[in-house]
Amino acid sequence: MAQPIFPFTAIINQDKMKRALVLNAINPLIGGVLVRGERGTAKSTAVRALAALLPEINVVADCPFSCNPAATDRLCDNCRERVARGEELPVARRKVRLVDLPVSATEDRVVGTLDIETAIKKGEKKFEPGVLAAANRGILYVDEVNLLDDHVVDLLLDSAAMGVNVVEREGISFQHPAQFVLVGTMNPEEGELRPQLLDRFGLSVEIKGIADAEARVEIIERRLAFEQDPVGFCNEWCTAEEKLSKEIEVARQALHIVRHSQADLYGIAQLSAGLEVDGHRSDLVIFKAARAHAAWMGRAAITEEDIIFAAELALPHRMKRKAIQDVELQFEQLEKRLESSKQQGPATQTQKSDAPRDVKKKPA
Repeated sequence: MAQPIFPFTAIINQDKMKRALVLNAINPLIGGVLVRGERGTAKSTAVRALAALLPEINVVADCPFSCNPAATDRLCDNCRERVARGEELPVARRKVRLVDLPVSATEDRVVGTLDIETAIKKGEKKFEPGVLAAANRGILYVDEVNLLDDHVVDLLLDSAAMGVNVVEREGISFQHPAQFVLVGTMNPEEGELRPQLLDRFGLSVEIKGIADAEARVEIIERRLAFEQDPVGFCNEWCTAEEKLSKEIEVARQALHIVRHSQADLYGIAQLSAGLEVDGHRSDLVIFKAARAHAAWMGRAAITEEDIIFAAELALPHRMKRKAIQDVELQFEQLEKRLESSKQQGPATQTQKSDAPRDVKKKPA
């Protein structure tokens, strides 16, 4: 029997962190979450709890890369060859995996290795899967990501952005899907990530301990109740967990039909430019996160609220250091910038696709 996990919905406050994790669960292409904060602020607890509540997925039963049998354009080389031979891929259903990456991980441990000797002697392509293979369609969790070798962090972020892992050795190559939610946690007191690496994380959240005495007492009581009777405590939160799991699944299905306008894109671009954010990654991240947030809220189209919320998660860690020191990024400031941007942008609201009926929903 699996060890009970502290329920995601039982975590008190830390709403931005929880929402950032949920948005990435809805759309892994957002690019992951970097959670920065002091010790004992439920960072690890939230990540493990999210994995436990995510909806089950269909996988190719005997594939070490957890290929999606319905996505024939995103199969590993092995499954692709089997389909080409006319084989019917066996299907199994299982929970989403949470894969921990140790700080001491090497490149080969992360991406996997090709057996060159077997290829030369037998003409067979033999690939030993790495961490990216285990994490495909799941969550890859890196605690103390700031202590991980920069080169390894680059590899993780590249794979997270492209959704595929390609290993090449001596003219031989192997590729497999590597689409996962990358979550890095760190305590800034133990060292910072380089700005280039910070920018590669889709969203970033800064969390602190809760000052309110009543909330702190509630945290103690819930934790003690869980430690005394883990199964009983989890059963009490079962309904809330199942509800959240279903809402994430519904949002995933609705994601691709959420509409956006040209003015939305103009407003997003102006937000990044107005805050002197380098490059264009922030614009894409804001759009993807805003779309996921709209789907999560049951909306037919992106709204200003979705863009503002996404910007609050996507911009702070990309702002120039002097701006971080001089300006506290608040909801009201972003709202004013967005209003100004949309007034300057095109008046025509060009819708991109049909979408389901607007359904109001409260955040988790």
